[in-house]
Amino acid sequence: MSALPEPQRSNITLFGPAQALEHAANICGLQDLLGKVSHVEAGTLPGKIKPGVIDADAGLSTVESATAAIHACRQGMFDAVVACPHHETAIHKAGIPFSGYPSLVARVCNVSEDEVFMMLVGGGLRIVHTTLHESIQNALNRITPELVIKATQAGIRGCQRLGIETPSVALFGINPHASEGTLFGTEDENITVPAAKTLREYGLHIDGPMGADVALADRRHDLYVAIFHDQGHIPVKLLSPKAASALSIGADVLLSSVGHGSAMDIAGKGIAEPTAVLRTVALLMGNQTIFT
Repeated sequence: MSALPEPQRSNITLFGPAQALEHAANICGLQDLLGKVSHVEAGTLPGKIKPGVIDADAGLSTVESATAAIHACRQGMFDAVVACPHHETAIHKAGIPFSGYPSLVARVCNVSEDEVFMMLVGGGLRIVHTTLHESIQNALNRITPELVIKATQAGIRGCQRLGIETPSVALFGINPHASEGTLFGTEDENITVPAAKTLREYGLHIDGPMGADVALADRRHDLYVAIFHDQGHIPVKLLSPKAASALSIGADVLLSSVGHGSAMDIAGKGIAEPTAVLRTVALLMGNQTIFT
């Protein structure tokens, strides 16, 4: 892992409830630094700070803070948003429909949730996910060639935002061995095969569909298109544990979080590992040395 560059604090603005920012600064011994960093009070957090407690207040505050930052970015005040780990159960306790930051970005930017996708970056891999936080059965019921095409196009635009103008792309199959013809089912023949054909007709460099294991063993593509959550998350987290970035791509705002959860069992103890957040900040500031 390469050394992390020092973030340019003058270019970073913190969004969140004032008491939460102050509480975090106190735990980390950074009280003096907080006063020197630009910050915006966003998100309601009534009552006392309750580190590690999964409740509706924390969930609501997470969504409100991220929403305020996304709006500010849409208004041209910032170039991108880095969101810290969220807790989906806390957000659902607040009564907010939520299946990850891509769904929030879509709602705030007034686009369909099928227009915004997650791309994990880490361990030398970039993997965009056609479906994300849902059951395999639900994902299978809604995957279409059009959805695969949208995910691939969003992934290509994401690569371009990261400085790769003409990325080579490998499309994963739905079934093992991309169904090996139709030996293991007809899903690939009906969905990923026509999607790849259309993408190639657009003049894009697309290989596949192919088995995810074969594509990843080859490691010669700039971008991989996963069909399901685990197809993309497992390889990235295996190669880049607790250090990956998770970009929400497809809308007019580039948001990235991290590839891991919020570790509520150690919240408030000042021992959380910050590497993934720092690498994500560096990535969105254009530093590609953190990619491997």
